[in-house]
Amino acid sequence: MDYLLDTHALLWIVTESPLLSPLARDIYLNPEKNIFVSMATVWELSLKSSSGKLFFAKPLDEFVEEHIKGNDIQLLNIELPHIVRLEKLPFHHRDPFDRLIIAQLIENNLTILGADEIFDRYGVKRIW
Repeated sequence: MDYLLDTHALLWIVTESPLLSPLARDIYLNPEKNIFVSMATVWELSLKSSSGKLFFAKPLDEFVEEHIKGNDIQLLNIELPHIVRLEKLPFHHRDPFDRLIIAQLIENNLTILGADEIFDRYGVKRIW
């Protein structure tokens, strides 16, 4: 099974937060699992950093190199099928980043590692 980290899950992994569920941590640490982070997450981190809502000790590109690529997490690009899928999604949730992640989950048959129960309303597989 392949997994996609929600933005919070990524940040909780990086900061070794106790908010990260033990199951999500075990999956992340399993070298046999394929773990992805959406470029939508990187985009969201950039916006939050530039607005002062999130602080990184290093520039975002260095954060990505160290904490994403450096930990064998694969970046999932945003592609046309993901955008097309957005048009078909019901509006259970209005957050554009989460909606794009949901579209990627569906199109790529991924399981989300995340605490946000709103994902469940879209019928995607979620582990926490």
